[in-house]
Amino acid sequence: MSPLLPKDEMDRRDFLKRAGKAGLGAAAAAALGWWAYDGQGPSGAAPAGPQVKLPSYAVAGEGGKLAVVKSSHRVPALRAGLEALGGLGRFVKKGEIVVLKVNAAFATPPALGATSNPELVAEMTRLCLEAGAAKVIVTDNPINDPTSCFELSGIGPAARQAGAQVVLPTAKAFQPTTLAGGRLIVDWPLLYGPLAGADKLIGLAPVKDHHRSLASLTMKNWYGLLGGRRNIFHQDINGIVSELARLVAPSLVVADGVVSLVKNGPTGGSLEDLSPTDAMILGTDQVAVDAAAVGLLGLKPQQVPYLGMAAEAGAGTVDYRSLNPTLVELG
Repeated sequence: MSPLLPKDEMDRRDFLKRAGKAGLGAAAAAALGWWAYDGQGPSGAAPAGPQVKLPSYAVAGEGGKLAVVKSSHRVPALRAGLEALGGLGRFVKKGEIVVLKVNAAFATPPALGATSNPELVAEMTRLCLEAGAAKVIVTDNPINDPTSCFELSGIGPAARQAGAQVVLPTAKAFQPTTLAGGRLIVDWPLLYGPLAGADKLIGLAPVKDHHRSLASLTMKNWYGLLGGRRNIFHQDINGIVSELARLVAPSLVVADGVVSLVKNGPTGGSLEDLSPTDAMILGTDQVAVDAAAVGLLGLKPQQVPYLGMAAEAGAGTVDYRSLNPTLVELG
């Protein structure tokens, strides 16, 4: 199957260099202490307490399952994509609590593309509140120090300014969970605190190369809900991503490929690692969203093992074309 969205060859490297220069300086200034935190959660120990299980946050009703927006600007792309899926009112109702699961894994500036873009996080927050959400929570369990990650990535300030509550991981936020039939997620710490009482869950993920899984997209984004010594899962990266796709049934996922980290992922570190791929992919089927988004990295779905594994487990479809995706091209 050829990619729906081939990699855009247009080069805006000079623009990206200028945009990122100031942010890179800030990152260097705040580097001390990043590596003291390894993403295991505050203690690294398996939490005590009863097992928890995430509910399904999936939405029902009429509307599309997949939208592909071609645009070089995130805010209009997000708005157009949501409209193509039936409007945000399909996903967020008045009085609901909405959790935005972002990728804030690294203490790096937004210009490097290793984390969710703060402009996108802020706009989704505003739209949810405009739709009547009682509260919007933005959360993640980063690999580096959480405070540094949320601040240097710009996600924390942008989310708070837009009206969201930013929730950082604490020891009491983790509860053990077991995936039915799972091999890896067994009595494992889950970042459950921010999700307790939530009505909807939306994933906002950057499109990134990944040295182990080949692609880091919306399903890989759920890795940030795990605590413990989760780095052991790197030995079976496709297994853990496919299990996460079974563990989490989101309301909506967004793969932000307006600018993609096309090499040296998932951390990147240089503006040379980025490419303007001018696309945002949104949908209710996370497997389909990721299957379409791998094309932005020059890959075909069959090259990424976890896509087929997640589909076989019933988490969605790799054949994203079968969902009749809506294609929107913005000027």
